[in-house]
Amino acid sequence: MIKKYFYKITVTLILILFLLSLVSNLSFSADTSSITILHTNDTHSHIEEIARRVTLIRQVQKEVGMDKVLLLDAGDVFSGTPYFTIYKGSADVRFMNYAGYNAMTLGNHEFDMGPGVLARFIDKANFPVLCANFDFSKEEALKDKVKSWVIVEKGREKFGIFGLTTPETAEISSPGKNIVINDYLEIAKAIVKELESNGINKIIALTHIGWDNDIRLAKEVKGIDIIVGGHSHTLPKSYPTIITDDNIPTLIVQANEYGKYLGRLDVVFNNNGVIQSWKGSLISIDNKIKEESLCKIKLEDYRKPVTKLMNAIVGESLVDLDGERSRVRFQETNLANLITDAMLAKAKIVNAVIAIQNGGGIRASIPKGKITLGQIMTVLPFGNYLVALDITGQQIIDALENGVSQVKDLAGRFPQVSGLRFVWDPNAEVGKRIISVEVKNPDGTYQPIDPSKTYRIVTNNFLAQGGDGYTVFQKGTNFINLGFVDYEVLREYIQKNSPVNPKIEGRIIRK
Repeated sequence: MIKKYFYKITVTLILILFLLSLVSNLSFSADTSSITILHTNDTHSHIEEIARRVTLIRQVQKEVGMDKVLLLDAGDVFSGTPYFTIYKGSADVRFMNYAGYNAMTLGNHEFDMGPGVLARFIDKANFPVLCANFDFSKEEALKDKVKSWVIVEKGREKFGIFGLTTPETAEISSPGKNIVINDYLEIAKAIVKELESNGINKIIALTHIGWDNDIRLAKEVKGIDIIVGGHSHTLPKSYPTIITDDNIPTLIVQANEYGKYLGRLDVVFNNNGVIQSWKGSLISIDNKIKEESLCKIKLEDYRKPVTKLMNAIVGESLVDLDGERSRVRFQETNLANLITDAMLAKAKIVNAVIAIQNGGGIRASIPKGKITLGQIMTVLPFGNYLVALDITGQQIIDALENGVSQVKDLAGRFPQVSGLRFVWDPNAEVGKRIISVEVKNPDGTYQPIDPSKTYRIVTNNFLAQGGDGYTVFQKGTNFINLGFVDYEVLREYIQKNSPVNPKIEGRIIRK
C-alpha cells in the first residue's frame, strides 16, 4: 500500500512538473513576441552626450533583457561638428559599436566625403549598414559592404530589417557617378516579399527618406510593421504615428536630431506577426542623466584634440550671428552674408564678382563675443572647398530659381549671396519666382543683371558639381578649384576684419 501510495505521488508530481514546464514555455513564447526598439537618427556627429545615451540604453537593456532590445539608427551619423571634421566618422562608429547598435541605414550625409570615407566607416562597424534602393555594384569602394536587408534574431523571434535612403542623395551629397539610385517604393515592395518568402513576418523599415515619405511608404507598401525614420529631423506630434490598413497597423517613429532624444517603442506581436499592442516615448537626453563611466573615459580621448581646436580664438563679433536652420533656408541672415562675403573676398584673386552658398551648408549660429575656430567649424562642418566658374546672367537667374524652389520644405538649396541682390515671390508660378536680380558694382551701387553677359562666380564644390539641384552650374566654363576650405576661408576673413558686425542689407527680398 505504501509503495503504491508513493508511486501515485511520484506520478502526480511528475505530471505537475510537466504541466508547469509547459505553462512556463507557453509564457516564454508569448513574451518573445514582444520587442523594445531603441532608435536615433540625424545625430550628425553630436557625440558630446553619447555617454548619457549609453546610460539610457543600458537601463532599458537591463529592464527588458538584452535579448529583447533592438538598437537602430536611421542615418546621417556623418557631418555636423568638429568631431567629424577631425575624425571623419571613426569616433562615431566606435561609440556605436560600444553602445551595441544592431543596424543602421545610410543617410545622405554619409556620402559627404565620398565613397572612400564611408567605406572606412563601414569596415569599422560591428553592425550591418543597410540601403536597399542604392545599387553599389559598380562602386568598388562600397561593393559588397552595404546590405539591402538583414534578419536579426531576438528572443527566439526573427525580425527582418531593410534600409532605404533618400533619392535626393544624388543632388544633396557626393555619392559619385558609380552608384545607381532606384525607386524606394518599388524596392520596398520587393524586399517585403523577399523577407516574407524567407518566413519573416515581423518587418522593420529603417529609413532615411523623411517623415512625409515614411507616411507614403506605410500607406503604399503592405507588410511593413514598423518604420524607424530619419532625414526630416522630425519631432513627431504623435509617437508613434499609426497608419492602419484593414485593421493592421504600421507604426512610424522618428527621434528629432543631434542625439537630443532616444526613441523607445515597445511592441507586442501576435502569432501571425501582426502588432497587437504598443507604447512609445521619446526620452530626452540632458545633464540629469548620469554619464556611463567607461564611455565618458573613451570620449575624453577624442575630446582633447577637439577642445584644443575649438578653443582657439580667431576673432570677435559685435552681434549675434544668425545661422538658425529655419532662417538660413528661407531668408537672408547676417551670418550668411558674412560667409558669402568671405567667399567673395577670397575669390577676388580670380576676379569673381558673385558668391552663392546653399543655406543648408550653414549648420549653426554664433553668439556675439569671442569667436573660436570650433564655432566656425560647427557652422561649416562639411569641409567644402571654393570653386570659381563662369556662367551667364540667365544661368544665375536659373540657379536662384532652383534655390527658392523648395522653401516650403526648408530645403538646403536656398541661396545665400554676396555681390548681388534679388527679389522673389514664393507664390509665383514655377520658373517665375525670381522677380528681379541686380549685380553689385565696384562702387557699391547695383545694376540689373544682363542675361546674356558672362559673370564669374564663386561657390562651394558641392554646388559646383550640381548638388542641391544646381545642375546649371555644371554648364559653366573656366572652372578653377581654388582649394580653399570653407571654414578656413571664414576664419581668415574674421581674423582680418575683427570685430565683425554683419547686417541684413536687403540682398534677399521676399515679395
